Amino acid sequence: MTAKTFLPAVDAIERQWLVVDAAGQHLGRLASVVANLLRGKHRPNFTPHLDTGDFVIVINAEKVQVTGRKSSQKLYRRNSGRPGGMKVETFSHLQARLPERIVEKAVWGMLPHTRLGRQQYTKLKVYKGALHPHAAQKPAPFDLSTVLGGQP
Repeated sequence: MTAKTFLPAVDAIERQWLVVDAAGQHLGRLASVVANLLRGKHRPNFTPHLDTGDFVIVINAEKVQVTGRKSSQKLYRRNSGRPGGMKVETFSHLQARLPERIVEKAVWGMLPHTRLGRQQYTKLKVYKGALHPHAAQKPAPFDLSTVLGGQP
């Protein structure tokens, strides 16, 4: 008799809504935890080719921190697609203008760049302040200190 690998049914996957507070957290550590929650790697029924992850709401995105001189040296590039259309912005400028985009880009960089990764990325909701419009989903707070081992 050969062992059979358990494969969860797609419609039987139960997804939770989790709230992660980014206030005072380091960007890379926060993004890696959020990416693992979106992929479902914290669940016992994790399957690499299925979307078994949870919905994640990140609040207080403007209070995320970086170490060293990254606030003035880290660059975010985007291109309009036209010749000479590249726009470059530092971390501090983007944090003042659109702090949600910093967290979104960091998490997207840690997800697979495939159809599955794009599907998982749609379950990420990032907000600048402490308020979010997802109270009807009854999101549970997620304590980052359990994963990061007491790191800020």
